[in-house]
Amino acid sequence: MVEGNKENIEMVKKKRGRRPKDAKNEYVLNKEQTKFFVDLSKDEKDLEKIQEILVETNTKKHGGEVLFKDLALYAISKLSKKDIEKLQENSLSEMEKVERSLDEYNIKNGTKLNLGEYLLKKLNLN
Repeated sequence: MVEGNKENIEMVKKKRGRRPKDAKNEYVLNKEQTKFFVDLSKDEKDLEKIQEILVETNTKKHGGEVLFKDLALYAISKLSKKDIEKLQENSLSEMEKVERSLDEYNIKNGTKLNLGEYLLKKLNLN
């Protein structure tokens, strides 16, 4: 039993040392996860919006209670490719947006500008 735990711990340990500057952690989805929690304690506007929707959907004479789970599953089923692209766009920091713009520029023009050269070119500084 103890040996099995040691093997699991070794698999979870992170590699030591410096990581390359451009290296990004790859997102790995845990397919065994069955519960998801949403903490809205710091997002009062979103919490109020969800509460309003729940009150509105449960103001009825017949049928069972509509839960947050029902709202979430319905909304997820309505997500389009454009919505997913917007979510991805919103997850980028300002610097990541600049780096993406640099990559697109280099691919489009067949150049290999670094960030400084790209910013000088875009801002017309020289």
